[in-house]
Amino acid sequence: MTDIKALVARETDRLSTIRQALHQIPETGFAEKKTARFVAEQLYGIPDIQVTTGIAKTGVLGLLKTGRPGKTLLIRADMDALPISEETGLAFSSTHDNAMHACGHDGNMAMVLTTARILSTIKDRFSGNVTFMFQPAEEWPGGAKPMIEAGILQDPPVDFAVACHLWPGLPSGTLGVKSGVLMAATTVFEIEIIGRGGHGAMPHQCVDALDTAAQVVNALQRVVSRKLNPLTPSVVTVGSLHAGSAPNTIPGKAVLTGTTRTYDKSVWHNFHNILEPVVKGVCDAMGASYKFTLTPGYPPLENDPDMVDIMKKTMLKVVGQDRVMKPESTMGGEDMAFVFEKTKGCYFFIGSGYDGCAPLHNATFDFDETLLQLGVETQVRFALDLLSDQ
Repeated sequence: MTDIKALVARETDRLSTIRQALHQIPETGFAEKKTARFVAEQLYGIPDIQVTTGIAKTGVLGLLKTGRPGKTLLIRADMDALPISEETGLAFSSTHDNAMHACGHDGNMAMVLTTARILSTIKDRFSGNVTFMFQPAEEWPGGAKPMIEAGILQDPPVDFAVACHLWPGLPSGTLGVKSGVLMAATTVFEIEIIGRGGHGAMPHQCVDALDTAAQVVNALQRVVSRKLNPLTPSVVTVGSLHAGSAPNTIPGKAVLTGTTRTYDKSVWHNFHNILEPVVKGVCDAMGASYKFTLTPGYPPLENDPDMVDIMKKTMLKVVGQDRVMKPESTMGGEDMAFVFEKTKGCYFFIGSGYDGCAPLHNATFDFDETLLQLGVETQVRFALDLLSDQ
């Protein structure tokens, strides 16, 4: 019986080739046409994989059936890139303007495609089924939920789900997993402030939308420290402010956008009622009106304790006790949370951090490709540990 590490080692060159090919064709959410075509072609080349394309616009699904009754495990990869112009200088840099795999999704796809290939060759060593989910738009606005609504968890019914992410917050070569909430619930908000524009030399004739917006930004910074329980970690971030077009003009309109993060579902559901009175109070005081829109994003991502216990044992086989870590929870969001609401789920990190490494979502982000082998081995062994006949 061939050792799992040996099977992974055989795929090293192909794993790198796939990652680099995908890195060159990054596409943002729901525009992953080239990416989806590449993924589907790879899946078609793997024996015993049933392929479905065009799910939730660009989603792809592969299904491996062993022919023996048992549970079904879903393994997820996200396909989308970010609207960032790459500055890595890599020989295989992005060939698309203002698009870059700056969050490691190219690596995620390469790992799951390789996991699918290996599991297809050893399907006599486990029972049930493995579903390989390649989803669009993880960054925003989310592809997992529409794929679920399209029925990907139904035929066959999915019992377990797993996903991973390269993580600069952990030392390179480590693996990290923890029970409970790992990632935050998210929302996106937009605030349009309507004042009365006019000449910069005559402010008394105007209602300054830019000044009002600045006061709103300052007030929102106090929401977490003064309106929320300090034992409930939360974040309110204003990410953009657009107002005005000339140095001698007082703008009559300003638009703010931002995001909230929290681990607490009750706070997540109540953020509209928390933020809007703050906006209204400032606008009333300044004589402006406003339009406030808050769009719920992803729920908190929670790892099932039983799944985590199995994953820890799996990780020991892959890297040993000294390289299995318990990561801190992050305020990052992840729409795999929708899948975990309907299955027993486990999300783990592959440590990719080193001194001076670029953070996620940075124009110079890159990672050591040998780390992908750890991810593949972990996913393959985890599938065997969950579904093995033995």
